[in-house]
Amino acid sequence: MRWIIRVIGALLLIVVIMLGALFLLPGERIARIASDQLSRMTGREVSITDDVGVTLWPVLGVTAGGLEVGNADWTDKGALLTAANAAIGVDAGALLRGEIRITNIAAQSPVIRLEQRLDGRASWQFTDSASGARIETESAPSASRRPLSIQKLKVTDATLIYDAEGADLLRYDGVNLALDWPERGGAAEITASMAPAGEPVKLAARIEGFADFLEGGVQSLRAEVTTGGGEALFDGRGAPSGALAGDIRIDSPDTARFLASLGAGTVTLPRGLGRSVDLRSGLTLTADRRLSLRNLAVDLGSNSLTGQADLALNGRPRITANLRTGALDLSALSEETGQAAGADSTATAETEGWSRQEINADWLAAFDGNIALSAESIDLGQLDLGPTRAVLRNDRSRMVFDLQDMNAYGGKVAGEFVMNNRDGLSVGGRLQAQNVQMRDLLEDTAGVTRFTGAGDAELSFLGVGQSIDAIMRSLSGSGALTMGRGTIAGIDLDALLGSVDAEGGSTVFDSVQATFDIAKGVLRNDDLLMLLPNFNATGAGQVDLGAQRLDYTVTPKALRVNASRGGLAVPVRIRGPWAEPEIKADLRAAIDLNFAEEKQRAEDVVRQKIQEELNIAPDDNRSTEDIVKDELENAVRRELFKLFD
Repeated sequence: MRWIIRVIGALLLIVVIMLGALFLLPGERIARIASDQLSRMTGREVSITDDVGVTLWPVLGVTAGGLEVGNADWTDKGALLTAANAAIGVDAGALLRGEIRITNIAAQSPVIRLEQRLDGRASWQFTDSASGARIETESAPSASRRPLSIQKLKVTDATLIYDAEGADLLRYDGVNLALDWPERGGAAEITASMAPAGEPVKLAARIEGFADFLEGGVQSLRAEVTTGGGEALFDGRGAPSGALAGDIRIDSPDTARFLASLGAGTVTLPRGLGRSVDLRSGLTLTADRRLSLRNLAVDLGSNSLTGQADLALNGRPRITANLRTGALDLSALSEETGQAAGADSTATAETEGWSRQEINADWLAAFDGNIALSAESIDLGQLDLGPTRAVLRNDRSRMVFDLQDMNAYGGKVAGEFVMNNRDGLSVGGRLQAQNVQMRDLLEDTAGVTRFTGAGDAELSFLGVGQSIDAIMRSLSGSGALTMGRGTIAGIDLDALLGSVDAEGGSTVFDSVQATFDIAKGVLRNDDLLMLLPNFNATGAGQVDLGAQRLDYTVTPKALRVNASRGGLAVPVRIRGPWAEPEIKADLRAAIDLNFAEEKQRAEDVVRQKIQEELNIAPDDNRSTEDIVKDELENAVRRELFKLFD
């Protein structure tokens, strides 16, 4: 029993001596040893200053009023980490042997600055200062590395700055970060949280072989980012240079909220083009931030795409992609919905027509690049297209749709369509159509259903404005139309020549040719030629595209009437809204065209009779109307003078 008591007493004495030695060791000396050890571990200058003390709880080690970890020698933009309040945990047994073994680091409100260069250098890649910078040599170091092992790391309320060469500077405040790395040869668990836009964003990651990873090795990596707007998951392999390879999944029912929570600001996406995203893809990311997506499958809401894409993420993203889809709905791009038009408080019954809702085309600035697209069909809102192969090119908010092979309205369409939002929105293009069914095309573009038949057309146009209405009222351009056999509903030109009745029935024609010019939203044509079995017709007038109104005169002329007359012409004037225009024969113009000689003979007879009755000289050059008017005024004057007799 006495020996047991002696052994216990000896153990207690050893503990007291150890604790006493711990507290007798000056805090400044512990800080200096710790900073030297950290400098050897990281290859960076580490300084611990201001009110250094020894603690037992909550951290066994030292506390310091200031902690600074220097940055890589290739940057001059400030320290990697600065903290006004830090604690470093140490192994007490190692401390008594004159060593510092870091078991825990905690920092309150530090500033962490991470930098990355296009050549792959990253400020968070640590090296042993005694062995030289690993990234600058491929030879084996001559000195042994000092193992870096930090079992616990906790950072609260940090300011995180990410400065990637060629990209915008990112700054996040209120970042909380924790590292759990119990075994140096094992995996590390990393968690982080922040709220760059007021909504929490959480990161959870696991990196296998974390020690090798810190030294630049490639290790298995799994990371998940979760926000209120969705989540993103990566599962694959990675290196501290930023290189990744694996599979990615993004599930975001609210993409705008997801991007805003990451600090991207307000993002407006058209319906069916990313308001919600469900993406699966193989991913490869290089150290210079070049991203490749293979076996891509993405659901953007009402549209689904498959294919592959390459993105350069330095500055404005640049995309090169080859995509395939079934039915592609792009109707949201036109921004023309009846509901939106009804919401316009200035709209009245008299101003019904094109939508005045403002078109937000800021999304054109989201990326540059070339995207090849193959689709089974495309819905553009006003236009419905069949199987299509096109290339989309976007350069600084100017997007060009190069239509290489498009089936539309029973025919073929080629050309290009341009949307330019560099300095206000403008749209334009050059299009050629072959053997297109005109009724379906005119119904979708202008609401006109009276024409049927297949035709060829050429069109160049340009419009400027922030709404469909403004664009249509500003249109300029030119074009040509050639049609074969077809019909015009609502007017029977054959019956018109016999009964002067333009209403009802339909006209069957053999061919139509016309050219036109457009200025300030008004289309003008003066060379329409329509051939029919028994007569031909010419046309001239204008179509107000902005106001959706017609003022056009068609003049059919019978090829044979009788032996003495070569033909009978009856002009028909078409006026009013193009959906329901008024169609009337112009009888005065018909008389002028067909009975000019008879009219002149009749006028001569009337003039002679008036001259005889009113005693007018034969050489009087006044018109018949002026003679009657002057004589009437003279008669009234004579009667008035009688009042004074």
